[in-house]
Amino acid sequence: MLLPLKLESVAFTLGPLSVHWYGIILGTGALVGLLLAIQEGKRFGLSADFFLDLMLYGVPSAIIAARLYYVLFKWGYYSKHPGEIIQIWNGGIAIYGALIGALICGVVYFRSKGYSFWRVVDICAPSLLAGQMIGRWGNFVNQEAYGGPTTETFLRDKLHLPNFIVDQMYVVDAAGSGVYHHPTFLYESLWSLVGLIILFVLRRQRFLRAGELFFSYFIWYSIGRFFIEALRTDSLAFQGPAWLASLLDALWTPMKWIFGEQGYLDPDYGNVRSSQLLALLIIIASIVMIIVRRRNGQAKERYLDPLVNYKHPVAAAGPNAADEPAAPAAAEPAVRTAPVEEGTVKHDQPEKPDHDSTV
Repeated sequence: MLLPLKLESVAFTLGPLSVHWYGIILGTGALVGLLLAIQEGKRFGLSADFFLDLMLYGVPSAIIAARLYYVLFKWGYYSKHPGEIIQIWNGGIAIYGALIGALICGVVYFRSKGYSFWRVVDICAPSLLAGQMIGRWGNFVNQEAYGGPTTETFLRDKLHLPNFIVDQMYVVDAAGSGVYHHPTFLYESLWSLVGLIILFVLRRQRFLRAGELFFSYFIWYSIGRFFIEALRTDSLAFQGPAWLASLLDALWTPMKWIFGEQGYLDPDYGNVRSSQLLALLIIIASIVMIIVRRRNGQAKERYLDPLVNYKHPVAAAGPNAADEPAAPAAAEPAVRTAPVEEGTVKHDQPEKPDHDSTV
């Protein structure tokens, strides 16, 4: 019997340097996200340099935070192997950690540039989802982040997956025995693709308020992550109360009809998958934030409103800017003729330019 061929994790070598597919795929995801942000940013008057600088600061912040998040949950291992902490090319980064790092960087960067955090993260939300959609294929090449055991029949006949995916899902353990696994990378990638289309549609709607596209991204991604995470065999976990573990299992139960049992989670390691719990909390928090921000008036601006730079208020642009009254040009102030008082003869006097125009 011929065993399925496993893909090589190294794309090519340059002397002593090995270039891994994992890094190439992550870089491609970041580039696609950047291009999407630049394209949408043009509608709001943001330059490409704005997003290039954001990427320059944001990507390292995201990678560092993602790795730290993963290492902290696996500290029992990395405390004994500190030299492996920086080896991210072998996998081992957490998306929620990456989001934490990127958001912290975003808060600082957007404020330094004079823009509302909520307005700019809305523009960037589809980029985040696109990057995750592509980045998951790095896990595929590394043969990691897969789900629990399944059958070749399920993969080929029920899911109708191509050979190169089915073959890569045949994982051989240290003892030399192999078994097929759920391609959770693919489930999450496809879920992200559908979410990306939804975000593209949502951002054209007049009812959407500032910050709500970002929350929609979090809600959509976290719903998928909650159900997909339970299939994995490498989840970060902790020892939580029994009622919490039972609650998460109960919420996941409908997935048994499609995928069967959950992926194995070593009870000595923990009984609550951290990403699953975090996904549930994010869904609830995002819904609450949308409601609260609308009720207390914090979400007055709409996604399609002109984007205002609070350090330079005249620099505003947006998809509907053409519908707004035009502000007088600074170099050529509007000149109005003052009325002539009755009984007097005066030359026309220009009024003081009006500085109260709004965009």
